[in-house]
Amino acid sequence: MSRQVNHKLALVLAAVLLAACGSDNDNDNGSANPPPTPAKAPQLRMTVSATEDFAGTYGSVGAYEKLTGTIAGEVDPADPKNAVIQDLQLAPRNANGMVEYSADFVMLKPKDMSKASGVLRYDAPNRGNILTMLNPVATPSDAVYLERGYVMLYSAWQGDVPKSNPARLTVTVPVAKNADGSSITGPYRSELVPTAAVPAMALPGGVFNGTMIPYEPASLDNTLPGYSLTRRRNETDPRIPVAPADWKFATCDTAANPFPGTASPSSICLKGGFDPQYLYELVYVAKDPKVMGVGLAALRDTVSFFRKQAADSAGTPNPLAGRITHTLGQGTSQSGNAMKTFLHLGFNQALDGGKVFDGLFAHVAARQTNINTRFAVPGGGGGLRTDHTAFGQTAPRGLAADYQDDVSGRQGGVMKRCEATSTCPKFFLGLSGTEFWQLQGSPVLTDAYGFRDLVQPANARIYYYASTQHGGNGGVASISYAPSRNVYPAGTVVHFTDTFRALFVALEDWVVRGTEPPASQVPKVADGTLVRPDQLVFPVMKGLTWPVGGTQTAIPDFNYLARYNGFALYDFGPQYIPQDESGIATQLPPYYTGRDYAILVPQVDPGTGLTRAGIKSVEAQAPLGTSIEFNYVATPGIVDLSNLTGAFIPFHATEAARLAAGDSRPSLELLYGSHDGYVAAVRSAADALVAQRLLLPRDAQLRIQQAADSSVLR
Repeated sequence: MSRQVNHKLALVLAAVLLAACGSDNDNDNGSANPPPTPAKAPQLRMTVSATEDFAGTYGSVGAYEKLTGTIAGEVDPADPKNAVIQDLQLAPRNANGMVEYSADFVMLKPKDMSKASGVLRYDAPNRGNILTMLNPVATPSDAVYLERGYVMLYSAWQGDVPKSNPARLTVTVPVAKNADGSSITGPYRSELVPTAAVPAMALPGGVFNGTMIPYEPASLDNTLPGYSLTRRRNETDPRIPVAPADWKFATCDTAANPFPGTASPSSICLKGGFDPQYLYELVYVAKDPKVMGVGLAALRDTVSFFRKQAADSAGTPNPLAGRITHTLGQGTSQSGNAMKTFLHLGFNQALDGGKVFDGLFAHVAARQTNINTRFAVPGGGGGLRTDHTAFGQTAPRGLAADYQDDVSGRQGGVMKRCEATSTCPKFFLGLSGTEFWQLQGSPVLTDAYGFRDLVQPANARIYYYASTQHGGNGGVASISYAPSRNVYPAGTVVHFTDTFRALFVALEDWVVRGTEPPASQVPKVADGTLVRPDQLVFPVMKGLTWPVGGTQTAIPDFNYLARYNGFALYDFGPQYIPQDESGIATQLPPYYTGRDYAILVPQVDPGTGLTRAGIKSVEAQAPLGTSIEFNYVATPGIVDLSNLTGAFIPFHATEAARLAAGDSRPSLELLYGSHDGYVAAVRSAADALVAQRLLLPRDAQLRIQQAADSSVLR
């Protein structure tokens, strides 16, 4: 019997058991035994807790104000549009038969709404964080959105963000319970990644998720079945068990409170302490799963309210009533993955059947977000090194509704549901080099085996930002060098923040005015710009130094090791729904099926080491060195990639220095001749990008001025 048949049979049996017993720990999204239709429609109430002036004035739009508040809403378990939400039928209900949530929001709006453009832009908070999104005064180029009359909305979608941090937006989602009110329990997995020698580590663990609210263990007795702690040096090394007697659910330190410490459900104490040379994997039986998928419904209904409604259920006026004509959504990194998941699971269909977002931009977002499984961890991600078994990678990578995954045998891409309901938005996907090397990005561009390029949907564009890492400001000043942490200077001079601004304006033009955006720019199998990692041909890079602690330290000669994050097909158990990144994972760690997806990476130019395809920003067209899309952990014996980090190896200033070092790349002197030649090259690149609508004029002028003020070849 095939695994697909086994999976379907398991779901049928689970539905039968639920119909007979009322509730248990099996998966039930409501199709087997739906509740009676509630007497009332879902209610939504808005509370504005503060209104304050927002600094600055913005073109003809003028002054803005900042509104802070909450949306208290309801989700109808009987509505088919909510049926995909994992464990919704096991959530507590109010007197109306509804499941409740409460979501924080922050809004920037023109004081004079008659000057608003009609565009509502929603930015998804990244693990609840919004501070970096609210400062166009500190980042003047970002003022372009306010000058264009946008209303900016930030509202919470992630249900494990702690309320104790006032700088984060939170959404309160329900906890699923058995029919008798008892706790639901099940397997849960976490990675503990120490960056220093410590006696204990807090749950939930992980580099990115460490400050979120953890799932408590059902018991603190780690000798029970389903509890284990293992360690390994490299991601792909075999797991080495740690004896139960050597670790406890506890807090401890090496002096006043030594191992075994003080019992705690939110910390792990390890005899002898955690060693930063190792990755630790913890598996335990957790209790009280949150119905995290309600956060996506909250996002859907919040944006729909501000877009369409005159007032909330209590009659409180919508501050945007009658002024919004188009909605654009954006998420970056983890929150960009969430935007893809929002679209994939069908939430771009509003409760009235219309669209929530007319346009969506998933920025540096190769994967999806683990928000709709039992014991979901929306803030998880790759650790200090790569994570081959993380959630977020099992859902389809292809965008088209008819995408065929030949490795898993599954059919249907990210846009399958919205295509069926005619609610697909105009869609942009942005990819840095990190998405290829560490986050398994290439399957969105090719078939599962990497033999042919995919044809993308007409409503989608994919943009690869050439020679970039996952984040950062770019420029030489952003490069740091800690030889004990990374083998090469960390960061990429090439960046994509300017490109993103220009593309977002292009998305607005496409949605609002019907102006076709720039064509997709991606590496391709057909022209040899997308290749297997071992097919890269880097130039020789050697004989350079970098300042560390006031002295010049030699950079190791670049040696390409051909390390990357592979993409295996894993089996999380028969109650897991991999095509939706939903359901219940009963097998942790997951089984390796013996099948793998192809991972391809952008080919580099053998002369400069910069990648050949994609959108080349000013720093890529007028380079000062080689921006490399990966780096290596410097710890002896560790050969994994540094987390989300690129590398930069500068060019030699003169031909004489280059030749003496044996570096095959061109020198700055050869490329530009003089400082004026460098400035001219920057100006030429900037002008070309503006003409292609890949750079805004103000950003072009900024890059030209920075080049003129630089010390290059002076």
